[in-house]
Amino acid sequence: MAEVQEAVAVAEGQATRVGEQLAGKYLTFRLADEEYGLEILKVQTIIQMQEVTKVPRTPDFIRGVINLRGKVIPVIDLRVKFGFEACEDTDKTCIVVVQVNTEGNEAVTMGIVIDEVNEVPQIGADDIQETPSFGASVNTDFILGMAKLGDSVKILLDIDKVLSSSEIAAAMNS
Repeated sequence: MAEVQEAVAVAEGQATRVGEQLAGKYLTFRLADEEYGLEILKVQTIIQMQEVTKVPRTPDFIRGVINLRGKVIPVIDLRVKFGFEACEDTDKTCIVVVQVNTEGNEAVTMGIVIDEVNEVPQIGADDIQETPSFGASVNTDFILGMAKLGDSVKILLDIDKVLSSSEIAAAMNS
């Protein structure tokens, strides 16, 4: 019994450390029927959905490019990237412009299409838990952790790991 209590205490201590590392402000948004969060420091701006110029021979999840204040940036459809069913844009659909760091620590600006922006809550250490294990065949490296806010759970994304380096290169060369 003492071993079980010790194991629980260790697990709670690890969860607290994870929460302390991840605590802060997050932009929360809806994608399909789920809610996600991005570290607010990664977000440059949020813009209304606009015409996206399609680029031939790019992966399905790359919607194309837009002109943002004189700079052409790639736009990623997060729904398609995550394997959700594509849907028509609505008046709530928007583009979140984020700063992504590649594996070589190069900063890249890109837009991600989301269904709807929710809020920017301060998420405390006690409200964040480690990503549960789904088995060896499921890659969850792009998930920082799970935030419990009220009765809901928000999936906190590591935007630097949502796209692989080769996918970022494909987006930047589009």
